[in-house]
Amino acid sequence: MTAQPFVPPPYPYDRLDALAKIAATHDGGVIDLSIGTPCDPPSAAVVAALSSSNTERGYPASIGSEPLRSAARSWMQRRFDVDVPIGQVAACVGSKEFVATTPQYMKLRRPDRDTVLFPAVAYPTYEMGATLAGCRAVAVPMNARGGIDLSAINAADAARALMLWVNSPSNPTGALDDLAAAATWGRAHGVPVFSDECYVEFTWSRAGESILQHGVDGVVALHSLSKRSNLAGVRVAFYAGDADIVNYLKEVRKHVGMMVPGPAQAAGVVALNDDAHVAVQREVYERRLARTAHVLSKWSGITIAMPEGGFYLWFDARDGWEFAERLARDGGALVSPGDFYGAGGANNVRVAVVQPDERIELLAKRLGV
Repeated sequence: MTAQPFVPPPYPYDRLDALAKIAATHDGGVIDLSIGTPCDPPSAAVVAALSSSNTERGYPASIGSEPLRSAARSWMQRRFDVDVPIGQVAACVGSKEFVATTPQYMKLRRPDRDTVLFPAVAYPTYEMGATLAGCRAVAVPMNARGGIDLSAINAADAARALMLWVNSPSNPTGALDDLAAAATWGRAHGVPVFSDECYVEFTWSRAGESILQHGVDGVVALHSLSKRSNLAGVRVAFYAGDADIVNYLKEVRKHVGMMVPGPAQAAGVVALNDDAHVAVQREVYERRLARTAHVLSKWSGITIAMPEGGFYLWFDARDGWEFAERLARDGGALVSPGDFYGAGGANNVRVAVVQPDERIELLAKRLGV
């Protein structure tokens, strides 16, 4: 059989263009609750660090500067009470590029394995990263709470697995996974577990958790400043964990030129060393989640619960696209139909509470709530 060329599928959010035109007919324009782009300003100290680091002329270290890695290490100590050696911490250019590129590097490391496991309802880049690496992308079913169901992984897929992605708090479901169980499963099957923890600062049902709290052997945690510190445009993230895996990725990524710009690294140091602004942001998101859930519940008649974590509302609307179109017409708001996150989410809708309070109140007014 002749191999077929890869044709990139439509980018999920590009599919919302028609609904955006409908929403834009409202006075005051579109209220965009579709993409998880922070709207609140970063701290003044972070902005100052961006403009005063004097690092823009030289090439930055691919693994991250010593101050950035030290700040990441200190944050993990404060946040999770874990002490990861600085040699097992490295920077990446935002978490998305790490998710998208790591399977190809892991495939080179283990050419005898070809399967990437990931949650069936999830951020689409887990699947795309597998596809771009020429791997089998195998979706693992979800449990009733919206987390990954490790017991549903069949033995044949486990034997071929190159890596397993877990995401807690989950995007889009908000579920908090059992990361101890994920680490145990990975070690039992000889499968590295990569834990995307970029929403861990925003948990509502219990304290945030890192897979690193259950040992570093065979696991890698991925963290980002995009959500935590409202720095999505700066592209600062880091990964930490198993010494062999982290050192391998550090070396490969040097050859690819994956470098966080120096001024961004300087800003990252300031952001990671400041927990106060995160506490303020937590209160903002918790308030917006509760208010938006109330508004949409009253308008739609659907009971919309608070998530366990993250800043998304995720609920069964029976038909995600029909709900999204109705909300665009009635409220001028753009939300994400659940099939963006896998076929298992087709009935659902994801609402990102990333608009200022006054825009959420405008939505309430439009909907008569």
